Amino acid sequence: MIVIFGSINMDLVARVQRIARPGETVLSRRADSFFGGKGANQAVAAARSSRGGPIQVAMAGAIGNDPFGMACLKNLEDNGVDVSAIRVVDEPTGCAFITVDKSGENAITVASGANMALRSADLPDRLLSNASVLVLQMEVPIADTLEVATRARRAGIKVVWNFAPVPLVKERSAMAELLTATDVLVVNEHEALSIAGVLGESAGADFLEAGSAVSRSFGLTCIVTAGARGAYAVAPDGARTHAMARPITPVDTTGAGDTFVGVLAGGLAEGLEIGPAMERACAAASLSCLTAGAQAGMPQRDALEHYLAQA
Repeated sequence: MIVIFGSINMDLVARVQRIARPGETVLSRRADSFFGGKGANQAVAAARSSRGGPIQVAMAGAIGNDPFGMACLKNLEDNGVDVSAIRVVDEPTGCAFITVDKSGENAITVASGANMALRSADLPDRLLSNASVLVLQMEVPIADTLEVATRARRAGIKVVWNFAPVPLVKERSAMAELLTATDVLVVNEHEALSIAGVLGESAGADFLEAGSAVSRSFGLTCIVTAGARGAYAVAPDGARTHAMARPITPVDTTGAGDTFVGVLAGGLAEGLEIGPAMERACAAASLSCLTAGAQAGMPQRDALEHYLAQA
């Protein structure tokens, strides 16, 4: 089983010619709503890519007692996610405000709401004990996320932690505490450099050197996603693995990183090595960019298998 501990949001998306600069207003013809939240996105990506296979997906999260929350809960159920550890709280459901420009790039502001009420205790031991992979992000309270990671490590469960957004810690010791509880770190280029900076590692602008420094220092596998260049994994011994991205013309890149993480977790839970799991995740991320919305383009297992077979 894959267990995701993380955020659940409703995304409100507006398409614009270009993303507004500070102090500027731009007009959009309409706003559309989509299911989102990094945790929910990763759960849906994992569930779709695993459906029909041997792996189940469960999620622990928090929603408000409001129409957005009830719709998010039903969406997760409809995608085959076990929602028994999702709690209804006295806060509004999280909401993300997203603008997407004509090239498919995006800018996102998140109102966390109920996500900040999620606690480690909301993930029961009965559910965690069935997991082989735990997936974490940075959109719910860090202290509780770290506690869940520590519980998983004690139980021998592989912890896949997506440091997105980069945790707002400035002390090396605080960053080190998070990394020590991680087996597989997933970051993008900018996040890799930011983490290395907090740790006092001198990587310049080389995101692979930053990933190598983190991996070497903490004995973990660091995966750096690099958009159209694919993804790179650095093992603790310095060995590097590269998975290519498929060439596409993106419609919307929102959720591509979450698709990568969810499908990567699915591959690892099914026993794949890092290289094949990353190849699968890169293909799924490419497919996800062909449809508007964070979750809408996330591929089902049969569609992903067909796409992979076309290599």
